[in-house]
Amino acid sequence: MPDTISLIIWLIAGIAGGFAIDDLLKGFHLGPARALVVGAVGGVVGSQILQLLIPAWSGFNVVPIVGQVIGAAASGAALTVVAGTAGPWRRR
Repeated sequence: MPDTISLIIWLIAGIAGGFAIDDLLKGFHLGPARALVVGAVGGVVGSQILQLLIPAWSGFNVVPIVGQVIGAAASGAALTVVAGTAGPWRRR
């Protein structure tokens, strides 16, 4: 179970990654509400997986926090692209 600070970092970074990729790639546009939810889920799930794979990213030093932010943003962006590609709301 993650601590509160890590969870907040993952949520914010995942949402930022989801919004950024939603804004950059218009073909995968989900809208603000879906981008927020998908980015947040991607940030949390992706960070959990990355912490299992890279245990050095646990903790509150500068390097682990930067790694968590980058990983959560990338995970949020990746899940947003996947949801935009495979989702039933995709416009043709």
